[in-house]
Amino acid sequence: MIGPGTLITTVNHPLSPRGRRQHLGIMKPVTIGNDVWIGGNVTILPGVTIGNNVVVAAGAVITKDVPDNCVVGGVPAKVIQTIENDI
Repeated sequence: MIGPGTLITTVNHPLSPRGRRQHLGIMKPVTIGNDVWIGGNVTILPGVTIGNNVVVAAGAVITKDVPDNCVVGGVPAKVIQTIENDI
């Protein structure tokens, strides 16, 4: 489930003036695992992998990979709690 207002970005741009002028995009895929709930107004940056059985709190900014079986939140997002895998 992905909440309203969520932004998943897969492209970024260089920071150098030359790179920006040349419109060089840096593309990195985003991978979202199984049984993931993403709250509203979450931002997921390029190159991030979100593991399985994860809950992302509303308004979080995901800048790094998220491990399996946890709740993450904040800006930047960090693990708030682990979730017991009940499978």
